[in-house]
Amino acid sequence: MMHSTIHSDRDTLDKFISIYSSLRKDNLNSLDEIYSEDVVFEDPAHRIEGYENLASYFESLYMNVTDCRFEIHDYAVNESVAFLSWTMTLSHPKLQGGEARSVNGCTKLTLKDGRVVRHRDYFDLGEMLYEALPFLGSAVKLIKKRLGQ
Repeated sequence: MMHSTIHSDRDTLDKFISIYSSLRKDNLNSLDEIYSEDVVFEDPAHRIEGYENLASYFESLYMNVTDCRFEIHDYAVNESVAFLSWTMTLSHPKLQGGEARSVNGCTKLTLKDGRVVRHRDYFDLGEMLYEALPFLGSAVKLIKKRLGQ
């Protein structure tokens, strides 16, 4: 019995990777295939409960960016918990003149019945956002440099 659960969770993770690797503005509805109705999504800036709220968040996010792509590097699944490392490449007209920015991160997923019920992203919000803003970006980079000494 345990083996079939692990296989099912691996299939769920494979589906998640496939969807996120090809996620674009025109196929956001594919997220419906992987998230449960009562999903909890967290990242350094947000906590979102429920699929409808998550779908609205993604629509807003992708409406405001020029491009957003995920490249999945490594992943592992152990029963109902999965971890992934990734690079997100993001282009936003208000960040660094619209140039593409790459941010590395990782995700912890909790899987149940072929769906993602919890999604927690870990990444450096300063690297993604604050460092790309005029004035504030220089200050954040200086602080990081001093902390590294």
